[in-house]
Amino acid sequence: MRVPMRFSALSSIVPAVLIASFVLSGCTSGATPEALVPQGASRETTSSVRRIAAPVPSGEIGQIIASAENNTAQLQQHELAWAAPDAQSQAFVTVPQAGDLTRPAEKPVAMLVPAVPAIDAQQAARGAIYRQRFSDAKPINFGKASPRNHAVHGIDVSRWQGEMDWAKLRSQGANFAFIKATDGGDHLDPMFKTNWRRAKEAGIRRGAYHFFYWCRTAGEQADWFIRNVPKEPGALPPVIDVEYNGESSCKFKLSRAKTLEKMQVFMDKLERHYGQRPIIYTAPDFYADKLQGEFLNYPFWLRSVAAHPSKRYPDRKWLFWQYSGSGLSQGVNGKIDLNVFRGSERDWHKWVAKAT
Repeated sequence: MRVPMRFSALSSIVPAVLIASFVLSGCTSGATPEALVPQGASRETTSSVRRIAAPVPSGEIGQIIASAENNTAQLQQHELAWAAPDAQSQAFVTVPQAGDLTRPAEKPVAMLVPAVPAIDAQQAARGAIYRQRFSDAKPINFGKASPRNHAVHGIDVSRWQGEMDWAKLRSQGANFAFIKATDGGDHLDPMFKTNWRRAKEAGIRRGAYHFFYWCRTAGEQADWFIRNVPKEPGALPPVIDVEYNGESSCKFKLSRAKTLEKMQVFMDKLERHYGQRPIIYTAPDFYADKLQGEFLNYPFWLRSVAAHPSKRYPDRKWLFWQYSGSGLSQGVNGKIDLNVFRGSERDWHKWVAKAT
């Protein structure tokens, strides 16, 4: 927000500003944040994402934007870059009503703040739900349990999708996105910062995920994730991706007890930092060996591309379902992972308000 200045004050400081700018214009720094990040792609990727032969552009250094909102008379500077629906896709947009939003945790101040904040145009654009218009290169008939029956669809991406048109992806039904950030203790996905920024600019709710590497300590990996993923209001909870990966250079398989211990250390550290309970992403074989009956108080994001999760993960409650690794959409070249949120649009808005 720009603040008006009195003419007299402006005239007195302009010469000083000009002189300072001439002095500083000759000073540059040879070191950049990117130079401090280890280069070279790790082979740690989720099994649902295929490598592509075409070169992948390097990620930009996205600006970390911190914003905060509260229900008192204080006003803190913040930035919201949410894209409004275009005329072509308005027929596929539904806007949440005030009743869809949960009340803030703090008790409102009487006579100063209404019990339920009004929804302005910017908030409405931010919360709009687009109906999915994805297709699938390898469609599966899920019968009555079809993911198309779910109201809120989304995607997950990494560097292997390359450059994407995030505004187009949103109009096609990407209401949320999980973006790969890190794996192990030294690899940052080179497209993370670009994807993180552009997803927000398109109005997509997004969260970051970490591919867990079993040959590094949990504390190192948590520190690496925290170093690279901003603590940003409005972001979805962080995700720990735990699965078997035949391409991994780490061939050592831990016992069930040690696996659970490492996961707990990692998740506890993230929860303390971000103030959000992490989401656990996993696949059927890893779940059966290590996770069945465990972490009952954690939200799960389950991969199940051939059957409904209830058949692959009996008795497990889930929050997100990855139902395809061969999705097709305008806005991205090649295949993309497709997901759904378990619940109605109203459930989605309530969960987001609580989780973020």
